[in-house]
Amino acid sequence: MDPDLVSKIAQIASVLEVSGHPKPGNVHRTQDFHDMVFEDFIISGIIIGPTIRKSAERGLKYKNKPDSLHKIRLGELIKEAVLETDKWIANNTNLGIVMLLIPLSAAAGMSSKFGDLRDNVNEIMRSTTPKDAVNLYDAINIADAGGMGEREDFDVGDDAAKEELINKEISMYQVLDISSKWDLLSYELTKRMPVTFELGSPVFKKVKADYGINKATVQTFLTILSNHPDTLISRKYGDKVADKVSDEAKSILEEGGVLTDKGFSMLEEFDLKLIDNKLNPGTTADITASSIMTAFLNEFGFSRGN
Repeated sequence: MDPDLVSKIAQIASVLEVSGHPKPGNVHRTQDFHDMVFEDFIISGIIIGPTIRKSAERGLKYKNKPDSLHKIRLGELIKEAVLETDKWIANNTNLGIVMLLIPLSAAAGMSSKFGDLRDNVNEIMRSTTPKDAVNLYDAINIADAGGMGEREDFDVGDDAAKEELINKEISMYQVLDISSKWDLLSYELTKRMPVTFELGSPVFKKVKADYGINKATVQTFLTILSNHPDTLISRKYGDKVADKVSDEAKSILEEGGVLTDKGFSMLEEFDLKLIDNKLNPGTTADITASSIMTAFLNEFGFSRGN
C-alpha cells in the first residue's frame, strides 16, 4: 500500500480516537486532564505522520524479502516517534498508540490485500531484534511510562536491563511476549492483534455505517473495555478494580451504549465516575486507535486498489 495513504490513515485514526465523546475515563473533546489536554493528543496524532510513512516505506521495501524484515527496525521507529512527540508535548500521550500503529503501518506497506495484514504484522514482530528491544526501552523511559511494569527480569526501569537484552539476545518480540501475561498491548503485538482485528475493527465498521464516526469510536471503546479489563488500570489499582470497570462498561452496552438515550446517560455518569476516581482505561484507548486504523485501511486502502 502507498506509504502516504498509510500515514494519512494512521494520523486520522489517532485524532479520531481522542475525539470520541464521551469516551469514559479519558481525555476527549470536552474533557481535559490536569497534566494533558485534548489539543496535546491532536498534536501528537499529527506529528507521528513522517515516522508512520517511514514505517510503511520500510515495509514496502522488504515486502518480498522475509529474511530482511529485521531491517524495518521497529524499535528505532517507535523511539523516533516518541522523541518527536517529546519535542512538542510535556507528557506521554501516544506511546501505546505508536507501539501498535507502527508495526501495523509497516505491515500495511508490505501487504497487497487486507487479508495479508495480520500475518504480516506477526512476521514483522517475530523478526525484531535485541536492538529493537533496547530502543523500545529507551522510548518507554523517554515517555516516562512504565508500560511493562516493574519485574525482576528485564525491568524497563533497570539501567542494566538493556545490556542484558543484548548479551542474552532477547528480541523486542520476546520481551513483549513476557509482558503479554499482564499487559494487553503486549498481548496484541505478540498474538496477531486479536482484539484489534476480531473485535474492535468489526464493531467500528458496523456502527460507523449506521451511526457515524463518533458513535462508532465510543462504542468500539466500550466493547473492547467490556470484554478485556484494562491492564493500565490493573497495574495501578489491581485486577479487581479493572474487572469492576469492565463490568460497568458491559452493563452500559447492554442498554445500547452510546447508541441509545439510556445508554448515553449511563455513559456520561460512567465517564465522570472514572475521572473522579482517576481510573484511566488508557490501554483500551490505544487499541481503539488500532481498531479504527484497521477499519480505515480496509475501507480506504486495500478496497481502492492501493
